Amino acid sequence: MPFVVAVDGPAGSGKSSVSKEVARRLDFAFLDTGAAYRALAWHVEASGVDTADAASVVSCLDSFDCRIGTDPSGYAVHVGDVDVTDAIRDPQISAVVSAVARVPEVRRHLIELFRSIMAATDAPGIIVEGRDITTVVAPDAPVRILLTASEAVRMGRRSAELAGSSAEAVGEQLRKRDAADSKVVDFMTAADGVTTVDSTELDFDQTVDAVIGVIRAAQPALAP
Repeated sequence: MPFVVAVDGPAGSGKSSVSKEVARRLDFAFLDTGAAYRALAWHVEASGVDTADAASVVSCLDSFDCRIGTDPSGYAVHVGDVDVTDAIRDPQISAVVSAVARVPEVRRHLIELFRSIMAATDAPGIIVEGRDITTVVAPDAPVRILLTASEAVRMGRRSAELAGSSAEAVGEQLRKRDAADSKVVDFMTAADGVTTVDSTELDFDQTVDAVIGVIRAAQPALAP
Protein backbone atom coordinates (compact mmCIF):
# COMPACT_ATOMS: atom_id res chain seq x y z
CA MET A 1 0.00 0.00 0.00
CA PRO A 2 1.42 3.42 -0.88
CA PHE A 3 1.94 6.17 1.69
CA VAL A 4 -1.46 7.87 1.79
CA VAL A 5 -1.98 11.57 2.50
CA ALA A 6 -5.66 12.41 3.03
CA VAL A 7 -6.73 16.03 2.45
CA ASP A 8 -10.18 17.41 3.37
CA GLY A 9 -11.52 20.94 3.15
CA PRO A 10 -14.36 23.23 2.04
CA ALA A 11 -14.95 24.58 -1.48
CA GLY A 12 -12.34 27.10 -2.59
CA SER A 13 -9.79 26.04 0.02
CA GLY A 14 -7.30 25.04 -2.68
CA LYS A 15 -7.52 21.29 -2.06
CA SER A 16 -7.09 20.27 -5.68
CA SER A 17 -4.42 22.72 -6.83
CA VAL A 18 -2.35 22.42 -3.65
CA SER A 19 -2.65 18.63 -3.47
CA LYS A 20 -1.68 18.30 -7.13
CA GLU A 21 1.44 20.44 -6.65
CA VAL A 22 2.42 18.59 -3.47
CA ALA A 23 2.13 15.32 -5.38
CA ARG A 24 4.34 16.69 -8.18
CA ARG A 25 7.06 17.80 -5.78
CA LEU A 26 7.09 14.50 -3.86
CA ASP A 27 6.69 12.28 -6.97
CA PHE A 28 3.42 10.99 -5.52
CA ALA A 29 0.22 10.07 -7.33
CA PHE A 30 -2.77 12.39 -6.99
CA LEU A 31 -6.47 11.54 -6.67
CA ASP A 32 -9.18 14.18 -6.93
CA THR A 33 -12.20 12.34 -5.49
CA GLY A 34 -14.50 15.27 -6.17
CA ALA A 35 -13.89 14.69 -9.88
CA ALA A 36 -15.61 11.31 -9.61
CA TYR A 37 -18.74 12.86 -8.11
CA ARG A 38 -18.68 15.55 -10.79
CA ALA A 39 -18.17 12.92 -13.49
CA LEU A 40 -21.17 10.98 -12.18
CA ALA A 41 -23.26 14.17 -12.15
CA TRP A 42 -22.19 14.75 -15.78
CA HIS A 43 -23.10 11.15 -16.66
CA VAL A 44 -26.50 11.43 -14.97
CA GLU A 45 -27.31 14.62 -16.86
CA ALA A 46 -25.98 13.22 -20.14
CA SER A 47 -28.27 10.22 -19.60
CA GLY A 48 -31.26 12.53 -19.31
CA VAL A 49 -31.84 11.62 -15.67
CA ASP A 50 -33.05 14.02 -12.98
CA THR A 51 -30.12 14.56 -10.59
CA ALA A 52 -32.61 15.30 -7.79
CA ASP A 53 -34.14 11.80 -8.05
CA ALA A 54 -31.95 9.56 -5.89
CA ALA A 55 -33.33 6.29 -7.25
CA SER A 56 -32.69 7.38 -10.83
CA VAL A 57 -29.17 8.51 -9.93
CA VAL A 58 -28.44 5.09 -8.39
CA SER A 59 -29.73 3.43 -11.57
CA CYS A 60 -26.95 5.21 -13.49
CA LEU A 61 -24.17 3.61 -11.44
CA ASP A 62 -24.20 0.38 -13.48
CA SER A 63 -23.40 2.29 -16.68
CA PHE A 64 -20.91 4.65 -15.03
CA ASP A 65 -17.48 3.80 -16.44
CA CYS A 66 -15.20 6.40 -14.87
CA ARG A 67 -11.43 6.60 -15.20
CA ILE A 68 -9.57 9.20 -13.18
CA GLY A 69 -5.92 9.86 -13.91
CA THR A 70 -3.53 9.91 -10.96
CA ASP A 71 -0.55 11.55 -12.64
CA PRO A 72 -0.48 15.10 -11.25
CA SER A 73 1.27 16.32 -14.41
CA GLY A 74 -1.06 14.58 -16.87
CA TYR A 75 -4.38 14.53 -15.09
CA ALA A 76 -7.57 13.66 -17.02
CA VAL A 77 -11.05 12.29 -16.30
CA HIS A 78 -12.99 10.07 -18.71
CA VAL A 79 -16.53 8.69 -18.65
CA GLY A 80 -16.51 5.86 -21.14
CA ASP A 81 -14.65 7.20 -24.18
CA VAL A 82 -15.49 10.85 -23.43
CA ASP A 83 -12.88 13.18 -21.94
CA VAL A 84 -14.87 15.18 -19.37
CA THR A 85 -11.91 16.83 -17.64
CA ASP A 86 -13.13 20.33 -18.50
CA ALA A 87 -16.85 19.61 -18.76
CA ILE A 88 -17.18 18.54 -15.13
CA ARG A 89 -15.99 21.98 -14.00
CA ASP A 90 -18.91 23.71 -15.70
CA PRO A 91 -21.05 25.74 -13.25
CA GLN A 92 -24.06 23.65 -14.29
CA ILE A 93 -22.36 20.54 -12.93
CA SER A 94 -21.22 22.39 -9.80
CA ALA A 95 -24.85 23.29 -9.15
CA VAL A 96 -26.08 19.67 -9.13
CA VAL A 97 -23.11 17.63 -7.89
CA SER A 98 -24.13 17.90 -4.23
CA ALA A 99 -27.50 16.29 -4.95
CA VAL A 100 -25.69 13.35 -6.54
CA ALA A 101 -22.95 13.13 -3.91
CA ARG A 102 -25.29 12.90 -0.93
CA VAL A 103 -26.97 9.69 -2.14
CA PRO A 104 -25.68 6.95 0.24
CA GLU A 105 -25.42 4.30 -2.48
CA VAL A 106 -23.37 6.68 -4.60
CA ARG A 107 -20.97 7.40 -1.76
CA ARG A 108 -20.49 3.69 -1.01
CA HIS A 109 -19.90 2.90 -4.67
CA LEU A 110 -17.35 5.67 -5.20
CA ILE A 111 -15.54 5.10 -1.90
CA GLU A 112 -14.77 1.56 -3.08
CA LEU A 113 -13.54 3.03 -6.38
CA PHE A 114 -11.25 5.45 -4.53
CA ARG A 115 -9.79 2.72 -2.33
CA SER A 116 -9.09 0.51 -5.34
CA ILE A 117 -7.32 3.40 -7.12
CA MET A 118 -5.26 4.12 -3.99
CA ALA A 119 -4.20 0.48 -3.68
CA ALA A 120 -3.33 0.14 -7.37
CA THR A 121 -0.95 3.10 -7.70
CA ASP A 122 2.68 2.34 -8.48
CA ALA A 123 3.87 5.60 -6.92
CA PRO A 124 5.49 5.54 -3.47
CA GLY A 125 2.63 7.66 -2.14
CA ILE A 126 -0.65 9.24 -3.14
CA ILE A 127 -2.33 12.51 -2.19
CA VAL A 128 -6.08 11.89 -1.93
CA GLU A 129 -8.25 15.00 -1.65
CA GLY A 130 -11.96 15.59 -1.27
CA ARG A 131 -14.75 16.09 1.23
CA ASP A 132 -14.64 13.14 3.65
CA ILE A 133 -11.23 11.68 2.95
CA THR A 134 -9.76 11.97 6.46
CA THR A 135 -12.78 10.44 8.18
CA VAL A 136 -14.40 7.98 5.76
CA VAL A 137 -12.31 7.18 2.69
CA ALA A 138 -8.89 6.96 4.37
CA PRO A 139 -9.38 7.31 8.14
CA ASP A 140 -6.22 5.27 8.78
CA ALA A 141 -3.97 7.33 6.50
CA PRO A 142 -0.64 8.15 8.19
CA VAL A 143 -1.13 11.83 7.29
CA ARG A 144 -4.55 13.50 7.42
CA ILE A 145 -4.90 17.22 6.75
CA LEU A 146 -7.80 19.67 6.86
CA LEU A 147 -6.96 22.46 4.39
CA THR A 148 -9.10 25.51 5.04
CA ALA A 149 -9.28 29.29 4.71
CA SER A 150 -11.70 32.08 5.57
CA GLU A 151 -14.87 32.30 3.50
CA ALA A 152 -13.83 35.64 2.01
CA VAL A 153 -10.50 34.23 0.83
CA ARG A 154 -12.14 31.10 -0.55
CA MET A 155 -14.66 33.20 -2.47
CA GLY A 156 -11.87 35.31 -3.93
CA ARG A 157 -9.94 32.27 -5.08
CA ARG A 158 -12.96 30.62 -6.65
CA SER A 159 -13.89 33.88 -8.43
CA ALA A 160 -10.39 34.05 -9.91
CA GLU A 161 -10.81 30.50 -11.23
CA LEU A 162 -14.15 31.23 -12.89
CA ALA A 163 -13.53 34.07 -15.31
CA GLY A 164 -16.68 35.93 -16.24
CA SER A 165 -18.54 35.03 -13.05
CA SER A 166 -19.40 37.76 -10.57
CA ALA A 167 -18.04 37.58 -7.04
CA GLU A 168 -21.61 37.57 -5.74
CA ALA A 169 -22.64 34.62 -7.91
CA VAL A 170 -19.52 32.66 -7.05
CA GLY A 171 -19.93 33.38 -3.34
CA GLU A 172 -23.54 32.25 -3.37
CA GLN A 173 -22.62 29.05 -5.22
CA LEU A 174 -19.79 28.35 -2.77
CA ARG A 175 -22.05 28.86 0.25
CA LYS A 176 -24.76 26.65 -1.24
CA ARG A 177 -22.24 23.92 -2.04
CA ASP A 178 -20.78 23.96 1.48
CA ALA A 179 -24.26 23.99 3.04
CA ALA A 180 -25.45 21.07 0.92
CA ASP A 181 -22.33 18.98 1.41
CA SER A 182 -22.20 19.65 5.16
CA LYS A 183 -25.44 17.68 5.49
CA VAL A 184 -23.46 14.60 4.52
CA VAL A 185 -19.93 15.16 5.87
CA ASP A 186 -18.21 17.49 8.31
CA PHE A 187 -15.36 19.05 6.36
CA MET A 188 -15.05 22.27 8.37
CA THR A 189 -13.76 20.77 11.61
CA ALA A 190 -10.64 18.63 11.96
CA ALA A 191 -11.34 15.19 13.41
CA ASP A 192 -9.03 13.70 16.05
CA GLY A 193 -5.57 13.18 14.59
CA VAL A 194 -6.16 15.50 11.65
CA THR A 195 -3.78 18.46 11.19
CA THR A 196 -5.33 21.79 10.19
CA VAL A 197 -3.53 23.92 7.60
CA ASP A 198 -5.19 27.35 7.41
CA SER A 199 -4.13 29.13 4.22
CA THR A 200 -6.02 32.38 4.85
CA GLU A 201 -2.75 34.30 5.23
CA LEU A 202 -0.68 32.10 2.92
CA ASP A 203 -0.08 32.31 -0.81
CA PHE A 204 -0.10 29.21 -3.00
CA ASP A 205 3.59 28.26 -2.59
CA GLN A 206 3.46 28.84 1.16
CA THR A 207 0.43 26.59 1.42
CA VAL A 208 2.16 23.86 -0.59
CA ASP A 209 5.22 24.16 1.67
CA ALA A 210 3.02 23.95 4.78
CA VAL A 211 1.37 20.75 3.56
CA ILE A 212 4.71 19.21 2.59
CA GLY A 213 6.00 20.14 6.05
CA VAL A 214 3.21 18.15 7.69
CA ILE A 215 3.93 15.16 5.45
CA ARG A 216 7.68 15.23 6.04
CA ALA A 217 7.18 15.49 9.79
CA ALA A 218 5.28 12.19 9.64
CA GLN A 219 7.60 10.59 7.08
CA PRO A 220 11.18 11.78 7.73
CA ALA A 221 12.44 9.73 4.78
CA LEU A 222 10.80 12.28 2.50
CA ALA A 223 12.93 15.12 3.86
CA PRO A 224 15.06 16.81 1.18
